[in-house]
Amino acid sequence: MIPTLILLGAVLGHWWRVVLVAAALGWPALLLGTGASGLEWGLVVGSGLAVANAGLGVLVHRTVAPLARRLRGAAG
Repeated sequence: MIPTLILLGAVLGHWWRVVLVAAALGWPALLLGTGASGLEWGLVVGSGLAVANAGLGVLVHRTVAPLARRLRGAAG
């Protein structure tokens, strides 16, 4: 699921605050809902890792998007 969170951040990186909050709340909800984890410290650590992975995707978006706009502007 790590690539999913990175992809989420990369695609929706323009709205980075929403992406990070969704990762912080959505990933633990998914773990609890599927029974993969209970209410324990591992859930908090998993939430932090989810935010880190989504943050990496946001960083990719915020780096690549301006470069793509610059290249598109230079070509057109």
